Amino acid sequence: MHRSRGALLWRRIWAARYLYLMFLPVFLYYVIFRYAPMLGLSIAFKDFNAFLGFEKSPWVGFKYFQQFFNSIYLWRLIRNTLLINLYDLLFNFPAAIILALLLNEVQRPRFKKITQTITYLPYFVSSVVIASMVVQFLSPSSGIINNLIASMGGERQYFMTQPGAFRAIYTLMNLWKSIGWNSIIFLAAISGINGELYEACMVDGGGYMRRMWHITLPGIAGTIVVLLIMRLGHMMDAGYETILLLQNNANLETSDVIGTYVYRRGLKGGEYSYATAVGMFQSVIGFAMVIFANWLSRTYSETSLW
Repeated sequence: MHRSRGALLWRRIWAARYLYLMFLPVFLYYVIFRYAPMLGLSIAFKDFNAFLGFEKSPWVGFKYFQQFFNSIYLWRLIRNTLLINLYDLLFNFPAAIILALLLNEVQRPRFKKITQTITYLPYFVSSVVIASMVVQFLSPSSGIINNLIASMGGERQYFMTQPGAFRAIYTLMNLWKSIGWNSIIFLAAISGINGELYEACMVDGGGYMRRMWHITLPGIAGTIVVLLIMRLGHMMDAGYETILLLQNNANLETSDVIGTYVYRRGLKGGEYSYATAVGMFQSVIGFAMVIFANWLSRTYSETSLW
């Protein structure tokens, strides 16, 4: 019995061997670059010494976790990370949905393609270039924004040195860079809605807004919920690479997030065990938020990740 099942399994695998071969690079990528590095998380519980290696470095338990929890930077890092992600969730996430809804109502194919291309392009530009452009735009001496303010009789502002302006600048930069790309999945979901529903609504006298509200939005609600759950899992991850490009000592009060702190203490300071402990704390909180969001969605709706 077991042999027949095993033989049947291997026959099925052999029949779909080309599909498995196509899947192999993805499998190897996750094993090598995602799961294998997790073995290094053990140094969060050790006083890691590069000369002693992973195995011989002495265990210290939760020493570095306690140091982080007692750090004067703890609440500042958590506050900044959560607020930056909250801004992105409140403004950028709905913006991609709105753009997809508007593009779906465009009747001229040429205008629609041009608009999509313009909104997609910034996503393919390097974050270094995007951040440099933002800094130049906001330059107090020659930036476009300050030139406009000066032409209207206002005073030039040092935006990049104002802690209160950093979150707005970072959120608007992300909006500009990713709104077009993020709208693609919503446009794909909209394309799967039965066209007869729109025709029936038009026969009943429904206009653009009624079709959007009663057909399009309910049709992509499942996609929105799934993406929202996945987005909540990154509430403790603020994309430190781009933030580092905009960060300076003057705006550190609002721009310093967990990711930049890990980079500063780990790579620049050489405190590998401490930085790993902070990063593990960040990942555990993100994982817990995904589980909670999925449970909440499964409880109050019919959509969830599992």
